[in-house]
Amino acid sequence: MNFSPKRKASNIILLISAFVIVSLILWNTNSFFKKFKEEERLKMEIWATAQLELVQSSVDQELGNLTLKVLGNNTSTPMILLNEEGSYKTHNIPEEKVADSLYIQKKIAQFKNENEPILIIQDGELLETLYYGNSEVLNKLKYYPLALLLIIFLFGAVIFFFFRTNKASEQNKLWAGMAKETAHQIGTPLTSLLGWNELLKTENINPDVTKEIGKDIDRLQTITERFSKIGSIPELREHNIVAETEKAYEYLKKRSSKLVHFSFSSNVDEVPVLLNPPLYNWSIENLVKNGIDAMRGKGNIAIQIEKKGHNVNILISDTGHGIAKSDWQNIFSPGFTSKQRGWGLGLSLVKRIVEEYHKGKIKVFSSSKEGTIMQISLRAIEK
Repeated sequence: MNFSPKRKASNIILLISAFVIVSLILWNTNSFFKKFKEEERLKMEIWATAQLELVQSSVDQELGNLTLKVLGNNTSTPMILLNEEGSYKTHNIPEEKVADSLYIQKKIAQFKNENEPILIIQDGELLETLYYGNSEVLNKLKYYPLALLLIIFLFGAVIFFFFRTNKASEQNKLWAGMAKETAHQIGTPLTSLLGWNELLKTENINPDVTKEIGKDIDRLQTITERFSKIGSIPELREHNIVAETEKAYEYLKKRSSKLVHFSFSSNVDEVPVLLNPPLYNWSIENLVKNGIDAMRGKGNIAIQIEKKGHNVNILISDTGHGIAKSDWQNIFSPGFTSKQRGWGLGLSLVKRIVEEYHKGKIKVFSSSKEGTIMQISLRAIEK
């Protein structure tokens, strides 16, 4: 991703513009709310005037059509009309609550907090007090800024995760390109090593030496193949998981310290699975090396294969210091490591190889101060 000064300036301008737009929307919404509240206040004052005319008309004259229309037109604002004797009338309040005096007292207190009561006075004498609350529309409008902020926040989160995903995608492409270029560069000296090893075979040298050199060259070819396949979909073919695991086990056993004791066992001789051997062997190698690191180069490594139902489980155990249970999921996250010089990529690659490429599962089967057992589960091919 481009982090040039021009790009940074554009991001800052975009951020300031977004802040200004949000501020204007909130200010406009608040102004509209206040205006609407003033209009509702005016409507209640007109209603109170009509109520006063109602009181006067019962004594002096007949009630006009306009007054009747004003009194009957309010169907949304809840009101309580309280006279000096303590009796009250209600409008737009649930009928089942009208007779509950405690509920009415609570409503009066609520209405006083929401709006200043309107006094109905005749000839200097207080006849009634009108308490009114916010209408349903006004209450909804009151929470509109919060809903708007939530929408803006969610929209911002979507944009953030979009750019973050885009950045991660570009980084993945960069790593894939570097891996393929590394594989390409390794190819030239590897070809020379093959030639030199063939030349050594013609000399008076112990055949076991050239045989082991050949195995290491094959290993380098396997590593080169792994790097060349990063970023592309691996090809899966039917292989015997027991034989492939044992092959990886034997290679690691011969090239590990004598202080590390290896053991291998399986309750079956053959289990066919869809497999990419170079990537699978890479996974086994990572898990075994992690176990050796956890034991600080001294202890027991055991690989066990179990066929259970339609699945085959590969268990890799060590006698290291163990993993805290709170980190059982974190260890598969890119960048997470307990090593001082670790990159935190090994187990995340293993998880990707097992779960994304081979459609299997990997997890911490168990862990304590006595050691850790990692489990890979793959689907067996039924015949």
